[in-house]
This record gives sequence, structure tokens and C-alpha cells, in this order.
Amino acid sequence: MSLLHQIQESVVQDGSSLGPILLKLRLLAARLGSNDLEEWVKHESEGYPPDAVLPEYRIVGVTYRGTFFGPFGSGIKNAPIPPILIKKYADDSWNSFSVRESIAAVGELVKGSANGGTLEINASNLILALQGNIYNGYACNDITGSISSVSLSEISQAVRNRVLELTIELEKSIPAAAHITFGTQNMDKNNASKAQQITQQIIYGNVGNAISGGSESTINVNIQSHNKESVINYLKKSGIPEQDASEFARIVASEAPSSSEEPFGKGAKNWIASNIRKAADGTWKVGMAVATKVLTEAALKYYGLE
Repeated sequence: MSLLHQIQESVVQDGSSLGPILLKLRLLAARLGSNDLEEWVKHESEGYPPDAVLPEYRIVGVTYRGTFFGPFGSGIKNAPIPPILIKKYADDSWNSFSVRESIAAVGELVKGSANGGTLEINASNLILALQGNIYNGYACNDITGSISSVSLSEISQAVRNRVLELTIELEKSIPAAAHITFGTQNMDKNNASKAQQITQQIIYGNVGNAISGGSESTINVNIQSHNKESVINYLKKSGIPEQDASEFARIVASEAPSSSEEPFGKGAKNWIASNIRKAADGTWKVGMAVATKVLTEAALKYYGLE
């Protein structure tokens, strides 16, 4: 039986572990020559590093409750805090949480919060942002952020769905993929390019902005060293709106890169983590993989590192 059909058979079986399935998929990705697919499988198996782009299914909602004390010993305990107030007085990014743990670790977190429980996140920094803005005359003493175990369970299901959808699409678009076995040699570049596109469309959902050539694409960059306007113009031409392009250029200009190999400082990394999803939902007219490349190349050129 081919690698692809082994993966399909395993992923639809009740109770099958994702670990061995992802190992086989990683080998299939290597045979296909799809760097994007191989990287996705690696991240799902080992966890996503801080600078890696997260698929949308790994960004889950957070709910908050707070404890407030007022005059004459009055107080309100375990009071829900509406997301709209979090967005207004803090930042909308607090209403979601990026789950970067490996798929195995996600499974263990779900087991640890059995019976429909929740997992808590550190929300202490919210106390200052919300102080005096929730209940008039009441001080905020404590805030707890919680993630539903159901949301975490859905991550594993999303991975299974994408593995199945990927293999089905690969089988339809690249018939030779259904004949790859453990001893098969790597495929030609045309099929590798198709595999890259299929991965981008299914994993990140940017079907309307699917790229050609995947991570092997060439990006022509016309940016002058330490010239913010050239960065803004380049990002605009690449499909990033002017407001976001200007904001990114300002951050890059205000800080130094982490190293000669790493073009982003702390502020730029945080900005990308908060904004890259705009590539997936269509706000930016560029796919997620290409957007990451565009921002990286822009920073490298601006700092004169390339």
C-alpha cells in the first residue's frame, strides 16, 4: 500500500494516534518536495516556535472573569468581563490565544482538563489596562483568563481534517503521489510546486491568494537601506494596506534587528504575530507564506543585511 493510502486509512480510524500519521505525512512531504508541508508537519509534531506563522485553527478564544472591590467592603467576585471591553481598554489580541504546543502536548492538556473543564492563562497584565474601566468606583484586584478544553480538542480534529483533505487533494491533483512508497525517489519540480500550492490552500485557507512556487518563490525587492518610504511602497505593492505597511515600517525603523541573521526586533515580531492573520482572512491581498517572506525581505533590505 502506498504512503498516501496508509495515511488516509489511519486518519479515518477511530482512536488512531496522530503521531505515526504525521511521521508518514512528513516522509510523503519529503518525497513530494513540498517544504511547506514538511514544515507544517514538523511544527505540529514538535510545536510552533515563537516566530512561526500559526494556522487559524490554532488561535482559540479566551474568556475573562474578574474580582472587583469597592467602598465599604463591597465587592463583585468572579464577574464575567465582556470581550468588547477587553478590546476597548486593552487590545483585541487578548480575546484570543495562540496555541503553539505540539499536537501531543495539546492532547495532554485536554486530558488534564477532563469533564469539560478549562485551562487558565496568565492575565495579570490586564489588571492595569482595565483598572477603573469595568465597574465605576470599583478596583480590579484579580483577572482570570480561561480557554475551554473543547477549543483545544478541536485543534486535534482540525489537524485530522486537514491531513485527510490534503491527501485527497494530492491524489486528485498529483496522481503520482498515490504511488509513492517508502523506497520511491523524490518527485519532479512541477509536482513539488503543485504540492506547495495545495498545502497553502488547505492549511492556511488562503485559497483566493494561493501562491505559485510556495517557499521557493522569488521576491523582487526594491528597498533602500534605512529608507522607510521605500519599505512602505514595497509592502503596498505586495498587497499590504498602507496603514499596516506604515506601522510596520515605523516599528522596524525604531529598533535594531535581533542579530545579523534575524531581521526582526521584539516589536516587529509582536506586530507580525498580531497581524499575520489578516493575510488569511483576506484583509491583506497576499497569502500568509508570501506575506511572511515579504516582511522578512523588507526588514533585511532596510537594515542592509541583504
